[in-house]
Order: sequence, then C-alpha cells, then structure tokens
Amino acid sequence: MSNLEPEPAELVCDEQPAPSILVLEPREVPLGGPRAMTVRRTLPQRGRSLIGAWCFVDHYGPDDVAETGGMVVPPHPHTGLQTVSWLFEGEIEHRDSTGAHQLVRPGELNLMTAGRGIQHSEVSTPATTRLHGAQLWVALPDADRRTTPFLEHTEPRPVEVGAATVRVFIGALTGIAEAAARVFSPLVAAQLDLPAGASVELPVDRRFEHGLLVDAGVATIDDVAIPTAHLAFTPTGRSTLRVSAGDAPLRGLLIGGEPLGEPIVMWWNFIGRDHDEIVGFRAAWQSEVIDGTAPADTFGRVERWPGSALPAPTLPGIRLRPRRQPPA
Repeated sequence: MSNLEPEPAELVCDEQPAPSILVLEPREVPLGGPRAMTVRRTLPQRGRSLIGAWCFVDHYGPDDVAETGGMVVPPHPHTGLQTVSWLFEGEIEHRDSTGAHQLVRPGELNLMTAGRGIQHSEVSTPATTRLHGAQLWVALPDADRRTTPFLEHTEPRPVEVGAATVRVFIGALTGIAEAAARVFSPLVAAQLDLPAGASVELPVDRRFEHGLLVDAGVATIDDVAIPTAHLAFTPTGRSTLRVSAGDAPLRGLLIGGEPLGEPIVMWWNFIGRDHDEIVGFRAAWQSEVIDGTAPADTFGRVERWPGSALPAPTLPGIRLRPRRQPPA
C-alpha cells in the first residue's frame, strides 16, 4: 500500500534506551480523499523508528466496503524496501511493473521486493464486502537495496503450538515453522491466534527485537496489557516470549528482527540513505511516470491501469535526516 499522506512527516528517532516492554499507541492516518480509507499507524513514531528492519506498520479495518469504497491505490513507487501485505478479511488485486498480477486473500502473503525501484497498484476486488488487514515495510540492507525487483506469493501452513495457532509468513520461529519467502536480513513475522484466557510461550531469537501488533482482543506480555490496535515492543535478549489472551480471543501479528544497524531516510514511499538520494527518486518518478518526459528506466510501467499514477508530494523545505534506532 502507498503512504498517501499529502505531507508525509519527517521523523527523527528518540535515542533513549527502550524499556523492557514499550507499548506504542496507533495514530489514525486518512489515506485519500473524501471517502478516505483510514489506517492505524504504529510504526514509525518518535519513540520507536524500527523493530529490526521493520520500518512501517499500518493496520486497517474491519471496514465496510459499501461505506468506505474499499482500497483503491493507483500506481505508486517504492525503493529500498519490501512491502508485506497480510489480510484477515477481504481480497486485494496487486499489479506491478515487473508484470506480476496476483490476488491476496486472508492467510496468504504478498511480499514485494522494490529493490532499485518498482511501481504497483492495489485494489480490493468487487467480491470484497469487508476489508481488514495490515501493510508492513521492511528496510533493505545497504548491500541489497539495489536488487532487481520481484514479487513472491506464499500460503503459510498453520501450526498448533499448545492452545495457539501460529502462521509464520516471514523468516522462522525456531522449532515451529520457517517461511519460504526471501528476505535480506534476519527477520520473523507470524500471525498468532489464541483462545480467550489462554497463553503460549514462543521460542524467539535472542538477537531479535520483537513487536506484537494486537488486531483483536487484549494481549499481555510480562504483566503488561497491550490493547487492541497497539504495538508492543520488546528489546533483544529474550529466548522466549510468553503471550496471554484476555477475556476475548486474541489475534495478533508478531514481528521481529536483528537490529538493522544502518541509518535510513524514509520519506513518502522511498527509502534511501540521504536527502539527495530521496530527491533523486522523487525527480525520477515525476519525470518518468507523472510527466512522461524521461524513459521509464527506474520504475517501469503498470499495465492495464485505467487512470493516472500518484504524483509525489512536495518535499519539505528542509534537508531530510537519517534515522537510526540504537540497539535496545
């Protein structure tokens, strides 16, 4: 999904050490015009810019498509990242400039590696009556961020872990499951479902920071309650993570990764390493795609889109500064 904010903010991370559990509150971000689709954004924010290489978390729905109009995101660019699309309800049609055309449904992963540059569109299908899911981004390490773009689609197998059902769709949970999709730094992502009142102890990598996005119910980690739509952060050093459900069934997304350890500049849909690189990405998008005055060398074309691509917002009148979350 695109970040459709007309004035995307520059965020500079807080350099303070993180507590053992940090609960991040979502902020509502309307995407689009009068019938804007609203998302709940928990990453990035001033208190936490990154969890491993995870740099962006939007959570949306359940939305009645008859009221909201669903998801209609015209072609837009990305650089230097992977987009992770995960649904709880609904169906989305993806097209991109590699020629990929793919539907994504609940329990299925669409992982798009933007690499040196890609553009794509995302539209909820006519059969979708309720739309509910999450869009996450992973920053690519400097050594891999100019890779050739590609799309992967996988259907992870649910695994029973005690009372919990776990679907690992990125990376691995040791002894539980390993995902097939390609990533470029040590990562994990899994859907976790727990019955009301139940608990599960998950083996996790001690090198990883972790986050738990609560989609439904209330979760508890270390006696800290994490309300619905909030994201709990835990620093490195854990070998297990015990998650408990409250009085209602719990559904959440567990993400994690080894701290990226690299400064990044993230603005609109681009990830680079300095201000001038972002300026160059924006200029290429405007000239190649929006104005059509240069060959489509960077972002290619999305075929069979009936309208126009999204123009880039105006850059702020200041130099964009890198963000780098220190190891917790």
